[in-house]
Amino acid sequence: MEIFKGDVLVVGGGGAAIRSAIATKEKYPQAKVFLATKGELGKSGVTAIACSDRMAFHATLEHTEPQGEEAWRYHAEDIYKIGGYVSDEDLAEILAKNGADAFHYLDQLGVPFAKVDGKAHQFVTDGSIYARACYTGPRTAVHIEEALVKRIRELDIQVIEHCMVSELIIKEGKIAGAFALDTRLHEDRPENLKVFHVKNIVFATGGPGKMYKYNVYPMGMGADAHAMVYHAGAELVNMEFIQIGLANTKTKLNFSGSLMRAVPKIINDKGEEFLPKYFAPGTSLEEIYNLVFEKGASWPVSYEHKTHIIDIAIYKEIMSGHKVYFDYSTNPTGFTFSKLSEKNRERYFTEQNKDFGAELRETSPLYRLKEINTPSILWLKEHGVDLEKGDLPEIAPCAQHFQGGIRIREYGNTNISGLFAAGECAGGQHGANRPGGNALLDCQVFGKITGEKAGEQSEKENFVPVNEQEITAYQAQLTSLLENKEGLPAYKVRAELQDIMHQAASIVRTEKGLTEALGKLADLQAKGIVLDGNGLPFLLETKNLFIAAEMVLRAALLRQESRGPHLFFANYEDSTPMGRKDPEWQKYIVIRKGSQGMELDIQEPYHR
Repeated sequence: MEIFKGDVLVVGGGGAAIRSAIATKEKYPQAKVFLATKGELGKSGVTAIACSDRMAFHATLEHTEPQGEEAWRYHAEDIYKIGGYVSDEDLAEILAKNGADAFHYLDQLGVPFAKVDGKAHQFVTDGSIYARACYTGPRTAVHIEEALVKRIRELDIQVIEHCMVSELIIKEGKIAGAFALDTRLHEDRPENLKVFHVKNIVFATGGPGKMYKYNVYPMGMGADAHAMVYHAGAELVNMEFIQIGLANTKTKLNFSGSLMRAVPKIINDKGEEFLPKYFAPGTSLEEIYNLVFEKGASWPVSYEHKTHIIDIAIYKEIMSGHKVYFDYSTNPTGFTFSKLSEKNRERYFTEQNKDFGAELRETSPLYRLKEINTPSILWLKEHGVDLEKGDLPEIAPCAQHFQGGIRIREYGNTNISGLFAAGECAGGQHGANRPGGNALLDCQVFGKITGEKAGEQSEKENFVPVNEQEITAYQAQLTSLLENKEGLPAYKVRAELQDIMHQAASIVRTEKGLTEALGKLADLQAKGIVLDGNGLPFLLETKNLFIAAEMVLRAALLRQESRGPHLFFANYEDSTPMGRKDPEWQKYIVIRKGSQGMELDIQEPYHR
């Protein structure tokens, strides 16, 4: 057993976690800071591997239109508005107001942002008329992670790798520490328990994406933080809002932006172009292809964009037993470049990096993609999908970002003293949707804020004792799990849970489907779970996913309207989701553990 005693424990290995640990140490050099990550620092977690068409860091800088000291207010309004008014307005303001400082910090660390005349080049993403998206290219997140890893290694911060924080220690409503396990298979024994005796904990563990059959998350992205804080009495919010977007199932690359604007041929495993059958009778191919183009800028799925019809079509095609592919070698039936609207053609030409001429542009989606985004073709080839050889990337609606999570306030603080959350595992700063690029911004802004506040509180507080009996009791719990022989193997339980969530809580949600899913989830949980070859951490992750999955299902069932990625249908067979109910549903759902189980409370968000 190892015991770590210090001031602040940061849990996670991505952009929010590293920024939080750095912020504590930079402002409070005397603080003893730990960072616990499940994998190897810089090689695990979402930020370290995330790639997309042109990944963005959303920020209002000094030269960002409309300029001026108050320009950040337009950004704040966009966050609040695109979120459907179901988030906390003051948190949106904090994000927007601190964006420039977050950018300049990363810039000073050497993140290679694209620049023109020494200033960050910015482009427009969804939810804004102003260009705020800074970028390095498809690997913007990776470059941010690399810079932060370099900085944290320069500081006296103890990084504990292969470490899964598994249980909080709370005394009289205050953080006293946490228990943790080694994630390596040959080390997952109760006697190898790690005990953190700390004054403050920052969770920055990302979203519980592994509850979905189709997702873009790496291994290890369970619901550990969500389950731990729930059992400890913390609140969670907006858990029904999960961004789900079209992505390649092999590489997990998000097929957004120019990958859609090239207008690929969308087919099933029989070679059929199925999109028209999901549109209203009489819809022209011209309208469908313009929506495919526009899907690049309205990705992921959102009720507020008509392009959600494409997500519904692909989801239902998969649910009918087919696989779906994007074909870049051949034009969709009846497509010509001239069929794109004037506005869409203008958008295309603003992205054009090469000019192969009108004739080749008409030839295939591949030539169009070469004109507007050759790096995406090269990236896919590096990862085993060669579009130039005619490979057909398989596509599915994949979970890619949780909008909700652990309910936070202005310092990333929760309703438990000494417990903070930042990044994707936190909730309240974003509503139903978020502007493209705001996820990376969120990690840096609230990463810094939580780190500094945790350090400040640590200077003022004393340690809460952790006794030997508590340690022995937790070791006994682990031993019981290891010795249990009744139930299904953990891998099978997880696969069944993922199927339940895919069927009921992905693109199409109905009262009937969600109700049945809750029953199936309870039945599956009642069967029990036993250790398999994936080890104890995998088993604990799977148990934690049950908690987060129930949160999603119950919140989605309660919100019987459509908003953002939450598409609620009266019946599965319907082609159109139910409407958005304003103002009566401009509220969020707060989840907590009650005496009788999970409690859901509809509340007014914080308004200025």
